[in-house]
Amino acid sequence: MGQVAVLFRVMPSGVDTDMKAVAEAVRLALPPEAKLRGMQVKEIAFGLKSLLVSIVMADTGGILPATEEALRHVENVESVEVIEEGLL
Repeated sequence: MGQVAVLFRVMPSGVDTDMKAVAEAVRLALPPEAKLRGMQVKEIAFGLKSLLVSIVMADTGGILPATEEALRHVENVESVEVIEEGLL
C-alpha cells in the first residue's frame, strides 16, 4: 500500500475562536495512523479564519473517514472539509 496526502479545511465555530487552541486540539485528536505534515491558519473574510491541516496516512480503507470524524469532534470546530487528496 502507498501513502496518501490529504488537505483538510477546518472551520471554527466563530470569529472569536482561539485558532491556536483549535490547532493544538486537532494535533491531539488525530488517530495514530494519521501523521501531521503541517498546519496553517488562513484568513477568509471579516475576521473569519480557517485552519488548513495537511496529513499523510496509509492508503487503506477507513483511515480517511476516521480522521475526518476525529477532526469534526474537536471542540470549537464547526465543519471539516477535504480540499485535496493524492497519492504520494
